[in-house]
Amino acid sequence: MFDILIIGGGPAGLSAAITARQRGNSVAVISNDGSKSPLFKAKEIGNYPGFPGISGPELLDKLYAHAKEAGADLITGRVSTIMPADGEFHVGFESEILTAKSLILATGVAQSSVFPGEEEFLGRGVSYCATCDGMLFRGKKVCVVCLTAEAVEEAGYLASIGCEVVRLDTKNIRINGDQRVASVTADGEDIECDGVFVLRHAIAPNMLIPGLEMEDRHIRVDLCGETSIHGVFAAGDNTGPPYQIAKATGQGLVAALSASEYVGRGAPHS
Repeated sequence: MFDILIIGGGPAGLSAAITARQRGNSVAVISNDGSKSPLFKAKEIGNYPGFPGISGPELLDKLYAHAKEAGADLITGRVSTIMPADGEFHVGFESEILTAKSLILATGVAQSSVFPGEEEFLGRGVSYCATCDGMLFRGKKVCVVCLTAEAVEEAGYLASIGCEVVRLDTKNIRINGDQRVASVTADGEDIECDGVFVLRHAIAPNMLIPGLEMEDRHIRVDLCGETSIHGVFAAGDNTGPPYQIAKATGQGLVAALSASEYVGRGAPHS
């Protein structure tokens, strides 16, 4: 178990990792490959104090190196589920689950629009993780919405455990049903199925963890970075504009201090 688990390896997440380690916490950062970060595409950054003209990849390398040197565990993976239970948080990614006392969400602002019916049937036939939920659909028909290169492999896994798999390589999707998923409409064609796996690079934070309050697609936080869920903090672009690196690193520090206090007290941050 980690004291603090950080989801997102951009400036906010790595800043939080450095500060959390300086406060003596065990820390892990889970993120997609750094080359998928919007910052990685920046050829030159002109307004980050002390580093005039640095490129996005150079700055990310420095932040990663600092966090690693500080002792944070840096893990590459796509988080698909967050399950609060008994004062702890169980985070599913790839085929693994990590547990932490506190979470910091530093997922960035980018997210895909959800499909009609996706949010309504989440947990009632809609899933984001084939490894986590695949056995629930063994012997049943499932549709796999392939929005990442890894989705093909996950579709293969579902087939290997006995699911009848229909791969969908389109974004023109509607998920239908009553109490549970009953079908998918893809490019105007209705396909009966028992479940739908939507496999995209990143999942909106409020779709990962129930009860997370949002405002205009951003996570609602207080001045200490705490969200509507005790023990869960947020930092960076996912909390709203301005979308600037300096703001993200500052919020990462604040969130880490708040999470450290939460872990130290063993009680909700006040």
